[in-house]
Amino acid sequence: MVLSLALAVVGGAVIGLLLSVFGGGGSVLATPLLIYVVGVTDTHVAIGTSAAAVAVNAALGLATQARAGRVKWPCALVFGGAGLAGSLAGAHLAKLIDGDQLLVWFAGAMALVALSMLAPRKTQGDPSVRLNASLTLKLAPLGLAVGLAAGFFGIGGGFLIVPGLMAATGMTLANAAASSLVSVVLFGGATSASYGLSGLINWPVFLSLVAGGGLGALAGAPVAQRLAGHADVARRSFAVLVLLTAAYVAFRALT
Repeated sequence: MVLSLALAVVGGAVIGLLLSVFGGGGSVLATPLLIYVVGVTDTHVAIGTSAAAVAVNAALGLATQARAGRVKWPCALVFGGAGLAGSLAGAHLAKLIDGDQLLVWFAGAMALVALSMLAPRKTQGDPSVRLNASLTLKLAPLGLAVGLAAGFFGIGGGFLIVPGLMAATGMTLANAAASSLVSVVLFGGATSASYGLSGLINWPVFLSLVAGGGLGALAGAPVAQRLAGHADVARRSFAVLVLLTAAYVAFRALT
């Protein structure tokens, strides 16, 4: 048990570091890490535990982004509020599916995350975007769909939320990345609450993940600065790592 918790701390630190350096996408490694490294044998417990840890880490990041004034609160709350029901529905549906079958679906989600990281990013947009009726009609359906996916897979969903916010509102990448954390907190909180009520969260492992994530986030800032000149290469290398992990997860689940 002690070894498992120590591995969870180390794994949380790695995920926190990756999230700090690369942004969205890092949390998708949490569930495979819990299953294949930490030794959590129940797929649903691994998903519930990782969702809870992702929600806490996202809340810490949101506090930082809010102080910096980057969060577009009205747009973020419409997107996240609409997706809240979707995340609860997705979590309920996932709990009804066999663990191995769920891992196959999860591997597919990981592959999508990796491919999204390989796609070029546009940073330009409107920094003064304001919520109106037209934007609300765009944000709500997108939020519902993304929330469903985030709840089903037990992931933050930032790789879907950021481009969704940018496409619907035209906001900048910086504003979208900051605003996406509102949804990550809501989706992760709803998903983990659903799993927690079903007794599918390993709380000692959760605390270890959160502790490690905090350490990794602190270490991530200087690493991100050193990689600033090689951001594209680093991001693509990380995307390849996620793809390879997805292939391993699918192989293990199918065999």
